[in-house]
This record gives sequence, structure tokens and C-alpha cells, in this order.
Amino acid sequence: METLAFLGRTLGFSFAAGINLYATVALIGLASRFGWVVLPGEYAMFDHDWVIGTAIVLYCVEFVADKVPWVDTLWDSVHTVIRPVGGALVAVAGLGEASPATQGMIALLGGAVAAGSHVAKAGTRVVANTSPEPVSNWLLSLLEDALVVALWALALKYPLAALAVTLLLGLAIVMLVATIVRAFRRRFAT
Repeated sequence: METLAFLGRTLGFSFAAGINLYATVALIGLASRFGWVVLPGEYAMFDHDWVIGTAIVLYCVEFVADKVPWVDTLWDSVHTVIRPVGGALVAVAGLGEASPATQGMIALLGGAVAAGSHVAKAGTRVVANTSPEPVSNWLLSLLEDALVVALWALALKYPLAALAVTLLLGLAIVMLVATIVRAFRRRFAT
């Protein structure tokens, strides 16, 4: 059961990091700092003034960048490497003492989950940018922030539920990508 709770917390945090790394890191650091819940000691690395402060400042920059059409896409492009690496770091941070093979496996898993949620977010934003009004960017950005906070809170309090939600969101992403690929194949098959 402890392994499933670890996976729920790890994958929930990694998925959230793929959407908004800085909010995720700031929230983990603040939760550790203020003892909102009892976190494994391994997450103490996020409980540092510079880590929390930097994450909050970068979250504020991202909060503004996400509201501006095409600036959000540029921001997401830059973060195509940063978010998956951050998701891997968050995953490994929660692991604690483990063999190098286990650390590598968890880093790959966390990075892959973060990459999946990042690609879904960035792709959705590109589609939203084709609409002539800016309201969709604002709504998507606020919904993404709400999802990050909700998934973070769920991973903290109910890691098994976070595992289920993360797996369902991952499955939804895979199904959406498969649908898009099939549509492209049909479109260009003629």
C-alpha cells in the first residue's frame, strides 16, 4: 500500500509539473515548510527559501505569459525540456534512498508523465491560439492552474485517489492523441 501511495504522490506531482512546474514546486515547498500535511522527509529539498522564492517568482512570470496568445506557446516551447526534467526531479526527490536503477526508473517515469501532460497542455494552447479572441487563453490558463492545485492537494491528502486521477488523465491523453493520429491518417490517405 505504501508503494501505491508513493506512486500516487509521485505521479500526481509529476503530472502537475508538466502543466506548471513552478506552481508545483512552490506548493510542495510551502506544504513542507508549513507542515500542511506530513510529507516524506525527501521532499525537504523543496523547503528552502531560495527554492520557494524562485518558484513563486517564475510562477508569476508564467501566470502572465500564459494569458497572452502565442506568448504562451513560446513559453511552452522553452519549457518542453524544463518541465519533463522538473517532473523527473520531483519524482526522484520523493524516492529517498534507493538503488541507482530504481532512481533511474522513477526519474524516467516522472519525466514521461510530466512530458505527457506538458505536450497535452502545449498542444491545447496552440489550438486555442487559432481563435481570434483572448478569452480562451485566460480560461485555459486558469483551468490549468486549478488542475495543478487540485491534483497537488489530492496527491498530498489522498495519494491513491491521485494515482487513479493521474492514470485516467494519462489514458485520456493517449486516447486523444490516437484519435488525432487516426484523423490525420484519414485526411492525408487520399
